[in-house]
Parts: sequence; structure tokens; C-alpha cells
Amino acid sequence: MYHAVRMSQPSSEIPDVERDVDTLPALAVSYSDRASADADVLAVIGFGRTASVDHPRFFRVHLEPLNENAPRFEVWRASGEVRHGRDRDVQWMSDGDYSMAVVELDEAAHGGVIEATRHAYASLVAWVRASATPHFLRIWNYFDAINDGKGDEERYRRFCSGRAAGLGPTFAGNYPAASAIGSRNEKKRVQVYAIAARVPGTAVENPRQWSAWRYPRKYGPTAPGFARGMRAPTHSPQLYISGTAAVVGHASHHADDIDAQLDETMKNLESLLQSAQSKTALGHGAGDILKVYVRHPEHVALIESKLRGRLGATVPMVLLHGDICRAELLLEIDGVHTG
Repeated sequence: MYHAVRMSQPSSEIPDVERDVDTLPALAVSYSDRASADADVLAVIGFGRTASVDHPRFFRVHLEPLNENAPRFEVWRASGEVRHGRDRDVQWMSDGDYSMAVVELDEAAHGGVIEATRHAYASLVAWVRASATPHFLRIWNYFDAINDGKGDEERYRRFCSGRAAGLGPTFAGNYPAASAIGSRNEKKRVQVYAIAARVPGTAVENPRQWSAWRYPRKYGPTAPGFARGMRAPTHSPQLYISGTAAVVGHASHHADDIDAQLDETMKNLESLLQSAQSKTALGHGAGDILKVYVRHPEHVALIESKLRGRLGATVPMVLLHGDICRAELLLEIDGVHTG
């Protein structure tokens, strides 16, 4: 069953660029202990407090690695020479085919998580729309205390409202892939970063799950705005996998059971790859790479052992200490699959 949806926008909002889907070289992403400054490096992302480097295309994710000898950097490489700069709140890097754009804001300076998120997204949308890479492919969101608050006052639900306001109505039903994870830096900062491309990708949904943007009202006043995955507009198949957890339909499964949640999450990942018409299983693509977000560090050994047993010893993965968008969920996995 095929569940891909072509990303589209009103033609008046699209600059005069190529519109063929399969025209771009794939981005290369890897984990490393070294922050390369080569001209083709699109971005270097550091994990945790100790990942610091003087690099013009560096930024830090405020999540601590949990697996032993985990690499401290995620390195994205493009095919051409990368330029970089800053436009007000947006730090950007681009080779003309792809851009990485980053906004990090202090919630207190913007009146709270809703307005900080709205401002972050509005800034990203404005910059990306005016650039040579006007099509969002993938967005990551990190902010502190994601599960604090009851009912509609929960910080994740408030974040979703801010995201919708910042994206505006253009994206309704045409969302990029995304993850939203709770950090533990206690600084109340909203960090949003995105990959955008010169031509659009193709959104992919998972037949085992409701589309997140169609969730019922019980999950908050504003449904989450993301697709389950995004097929990149590349010569060789590449899939950006959204944050995936033990959700079937729209309901969380296996509360407090890390073993069962991991199994359910893997079923969802396999279903997503089938929906994207992937020719290889997860772990068998030449460019597969995974981030595993873990709520409780005591679960790391079990999670890593089971994933290695299913995916093999060579698949690059980093396990990060982060909270999942629903308090009953214990882990979430995202990544890049090539194949």
C-alpha cells in the first residue's frame, strides 16, 4: 500500500527553480568524534555539554549521549561548497541545493513557549521561503520540560499551538518530517532546526498510525504538524524518518513496558519503510543512521542490545537522554534511511 503524498505549495510562493523531484544528490550524514571543517560540510551538530568546537557551521543539541563511547558530533555533507551566515535569529548554511537553518530562542524573552515557538517557526519560514531552497524536508525541535503541565497546559501541547501559528495555513496537510523531544537543560530555550531543499520532497504516512495532523481533540487544541517521513528529492532513494514511538492509530501502547514499546516502535519503522516503497530493510541501507531518544538511562543497555540484535553491529546510532512528547512513552527513534 502506497501512502506517499507529494509536497506542494501555491505556485506564487515558489521561486523560479527546478521542480523535478529526482534531481538532487543525497546528503551524507555520519557520526564522528571530529568536527570537520571541509568546504562541503553543511553542518556539524554537537551532542551534550562537552561537544564544543570553534566551527562556523556548528550548533549544539542540548541532549546528553547515553551509549558507551558515543560520538559527539553529527556531520552533514553536501555536494558543493557551503556558504554560511546569520539573518537576524536564523543561523544558516547552504550549498544552493540544500540548506540547514537553525533558530534557538529564550522562552522568557518571548513570553513563554507558545510565542517563542511561533517566532522561531515564523523566522525559519520567512528565511527558507526567500532562499534558493524553499522546500522544508525535515525539522527537529528540542525544548525543556516537554511533559510539564496538565491537560492543554502541557508544554508539548502549547508548543504544538506555537508551531501551527508560526507555520501558518500554507502547510495544512503538507508537513515535513519532524521530531519533538524534551531536553533537560532547565534553561527554557526552544531550539528548531531544519533541512530545506531546492526542490520538494514527498511526504510519507504510516498505515499503522493516524497522520499526526489529524489527531483527535483529546491530544490538545492543535494537532501536531508533521508527516511520518519524507522521501528526499534525490537521485538515489533517501528517507528522512520522523520521531517514531509505540503509537498505533493515535493511541500509545505498552505503558511502562520498555521491551514492548521498542518492539512496537520497530514495527512502525518497518511499516513506514514499506509505505515509502523502500527496497531495503532498516539497517541494510548504505546510509542508515539512527538517533534513539531514551527517557530513563537505566533502559539504555536493553535498548542498545535489542537494536544491535535486530539491525546489526555496524548501523551508526547514538542514544540520547531526552523526554518523549507523551509522558507514557519511554523511547523514540528517528533517522535517515537510504535504500
